[in-house]
Amino acid sequence: MENANKLIDEMAFHNQVLPEDIPKIDLYIDQVIQLFESSFAETKRQPDEKILTKTMINNYAKGKLFYPIQNKKYSRDHIMLISLIYQMKSTLSINDVKRVLEGINERAEQKEIDLEQFYQHYLNLQQNNIELFRTGLTQQAEDAAAKIADVEESEELERVLLIASLVHTSNLYRRAAEKLVDEMVEGSNS
Repeated sequence: MENANKLIDEMAFHNQVLPEDIPKIDLYIDQVIQLFESSFAETKRQPDEKILTKTMINNYAKGKLFYPIQNKKYSRDHIMLISLIYQMKSTLSINDVKRVLEGINERAEQKEIDLEQFYQHYLNLQQNNIELFRTGLTQQAEDAAAKIADVEESEELERVLLIASLVHTSNLYRRAAEKLVDEMVEGSNS
């Protein structure tokens, strides 16, 4: 399906807050928002969509999704944690994100973990995921085209079948992530 290749080409896979993009000095909230807006601008579905707002960041802080800031400034570690929150919140509930990051937050606050190294591992996994996604999307598109070709030549039906397949795949990954969160919670309650 040529539409799969076009879709892959149009997706902004390279958008991410990279460690080298994060200034070595602490940032005020408006600067953090600006960093995220510039890093994720191409991922917006609508031009007026907000990537990150003061309200979002303040809610993350109140919800203790990251450890407390100092002097109204966000450190490099805070920015990396906010980036992880930003990515996770699209799939997991805020409570699940908090559970996942609790241990990381505690260790980062106590300087018991090199958060930049951990974050770089995350970015490396993201790159591997992109390649897996390319292969999987191409395969799903080919499968959808083959199934519809047996019945009727219809680009609309092929597209609907592909969308349904992608949603199902997304749900499988979400459910797997939720299962792992539940196991983390059960493990910490033991």
